[in-house]
Formats: sequence, C-alpha cells, structure tokens
Amino acid sequence: MKLHSAALFFFLFAAAPLMAADEPAPVKIGIIGLDTSHVPAFTKLFNNPKADGDLAGFRVVAGYPGGTDYPPSRDRVKKFTDGMRDAGVEIVDTIPELLAKVDVVLLESVDGRIHLQEAIPVILAKKPVFIDKPVAGSLVDAMAIYELARRHNVPCFSSSSYRFSPGVVGLKNSEQVGEVLGAETWGPCSYQAGTPDLCFYGIHGVESLFTLMGGGCESVTRLKTKDVDLVAGVWSGGRIGSFRGIRGGKSTAGAVVFGKNGIVSSMDGASYEHLCREIGKFFRTRQAPVSPEETIEMFAFMEAADESVRRDGQPVRIAEILKQAADQVETRLQEISSSTKGAAGQGS
Repeated sequence: MKLHSAALFFFLFAAAPLMAADEPAPVKIGIIGLDTSHVPAFTKLFNNPKADGDLAGFRVVAGYPGGTDYPPSRDRVKKFTDGMRDAGVEIVDTIPELLAKVDVVLLESVDGRIHLQEAIPVILAKKPVFIDKPVAGSLVDAMAIYELARRHNVPCFSSSSYRFSPGVVGLKNSEQVGEVLGAETWGPCSYQAGTPDLCFYGIHGVESLFTLMGGGCESVTRLKTKDVDLVAGVWSGGRIGSFRGIRGGKSTAGAVVFGKNGIVSSMDGASYEHLCREIGKFFRTRQAPVSPEETIEMFAFMEAADESVRRDGQPVRIAEILKQAADQVETRLQEISSSTKGAAGQGS
C-alpha cells in the first residue's frame, strides 16, 4: 500500500523528534583554567561533530578562565578565553557556577601550584576530573588531591600526553624489546619557580620514563649542569632508568628501551588525540588508566631529584621523600576540611 505524499511527510516530520530523542544527550564537560594551548586543542577534539570512539558523545559547554601571576598563565588566559567564547563555549565567573552546568571536569590550569585549590570544589561536588600535568605544585598537594578523591569516591587521574603517544606505547609493548631492563628518555626541561624543577616541562620525559619502567623506583640521583639535567633512578631488581632534560637550547623528545630481546628507540612526542581518547574512556568507565600510586611515585621521583642536588648529587631514597610528604598530608587535609566547613557556614 502506498502512502499519500502528505501522509508520508507527516510521518517523517512526526518521527524526527522521536528518533532524536533516542540519541543520548552528550556528556557535558567543563574546563577549569583557560590559560594553556591544551584548552582549544582538547575542545576541538571533543566538540568535533565527526568524533568517534572514545571521543564521541562529549561536549565542552563551559569554561572558567582562572589564571595566576605566572607569566605563561597571565599572558595567555585572555587569548584562550576569547577563543573559547568565540567557539561557543559559555564562560563563567566561578568554579561553583561551572560545576552546576557540567557532568565532568578537565582541570587544565597551566600553573600546578593552584591545582589542589581548584580540585577541592570539584571533588566535593563529586564530579569525575582529569587533572592535566602536573597534578599539583608539590608532592604533598598531589597526595592530598588523591586522598581527598579517595575519601569522596571521586574518579580522578592525571597524565602527560606523552604517556599515550604511539611511540612510547609502541616501545612499551614491543616484542623486539621484550622484558624491560632499563630505559632512557630525553626532552626539553624548563623550570617553574615554586615547584620541583622537573615538574613543569621535564614531566613529559619523566612520564615517558615511568610509562616504560613502571612503578618501583627506589632511589634517585641527579647531576645538574648549566644546560642539562641528568636524573637516574634505580628500580627494584637493579633496573636503571634515566631522564636527560635539556635546558640550553632546542630539544626533541625521545626514548630508548633496553630489553631482553633488544634495544629499541623512538623519537615520538605528544599526542593530544590519544590522551583525549583515554580521558573520554575514563569519563565513561570511571576507571583511571594511570594509578594514583604511580603518579605519586613519579612526583616523588621529581622531588627526590631536587633533594639530590641539595645533597651535592648523592642518591636519595624515594621512601624517604614519600614519608616526609605523608607526614604533612593529614595536616593539609584537616586544613581543607576546616576551610570548607567555614565556607559552608558563611554561605548558610
């Protein structure tokens, strides 16, 4: 039986809203800290109408500019905020205002020193959060973030994009390497005052090193010259991993792995797409691809590197650095609890 054209038009018109209603609403992403190039790059990936796989089904809908007096923040926050506004993302004045509009959060502030401060309301609001590198401005703050997230059962993870780059992942899984006996990574290493020396940009190479070596670093020794940092760690079983940070000129990023089956190198760098795919999967599954323990150990590695310099290049044990920080974390959490209770009382 043939439908009359008018009836067919009515059927299609009436059915359209029903078909659209079957499509799940996108997961709404909010971004805290509009002062890094990661912000437009990540937004473009998640808001791409042709996004597929773990990138599909998300929408960056709101952004909170934030910012500090740190030059890479201070000098770029307006440019990136204006760009996000032009891209149709709503700009809000406060983190609570942002949290009321979104399902999940990307904490992107380029200045790691304020990450704990910005993460607290996100965790208390129980919003899953990805915290861009570095997870915090100190080991104590990093441990406080993860402990706060654990206590409130909030999914949380942090990573450099280098961890998921095809070159690094390829080395980790290479049959040509086999069992990893050691690794060396290298790359640029500019500093930020007020954080561990390797924390700002050297973290990319350190993240790659831990991706290849895994956890279990026991001690760290650092040699610091005018243009180069050479940081060597001894892992359990006597394996050795090192990072060479280049400060005196341009440097590419790379890695070499020493394995039972052979020695293989890669010159691959960052991959925003692969990182964002992991973030998308994390937001859906609530399962972090990087454990808090490994990220905390990686931060202890960076702080131990600073301590080694203060001790004239002597080895520093990771366990010592972790214990010193752990002794301060509970005090930090009590301070957070008191301040949040006080803020809640003032608002009541």
